[in-house]
Amino acid sequence: MTLLGSWKARGGAAPASQRMLHGALVLLAALAAPTVRAGPDDPWPVAGQQGIVLSVIVPMDQARERAAYARQIGLLCKPNQTCFVNFYTNSTEAPLAVPLPDAISNESTAAFRRSAKQGTEMFRWNCRLQIPNEDCF
Repeated sequence: MTLLGSWKARGGAAPASQRMLHGALVLLAALAAPTVRAGPDDPWPVAGQQGIVLSVIVPMDQARERAAYARQIGLLCKPNQTCFVNFYTNSTEAPLAVPLPDAISNESTAAFRRSAKQGTEMFRWNCRLQIPNEDCF
């Protein structure tokens, strides 16, 4: 039975405080949902960090758009500093946690590596995306 349903079962209305609590819980549940819906310039959620490697969740509709990754790398990484980012989709809407659940870690889309010490930068797609004419892992 729901928070408000118990009052209805007794033939009354829930007190205002319980109605407000119910509304707040519904809103909190909606905000906590792991579904990623982001506009082209909105930051993607960072699922966590292990050492210096960030794990970032990519909206499904942007998973194959190289320009979208470039925008996110610009938001996540300071210029001329070492930055390692692994990108994943989350089609099963698994809860975000570190270490990543298998449902997410199996949906790797790309990896970005910048080494300030070596002066190198690399972006590679996951081969499962089958991006034509691109280096992949």
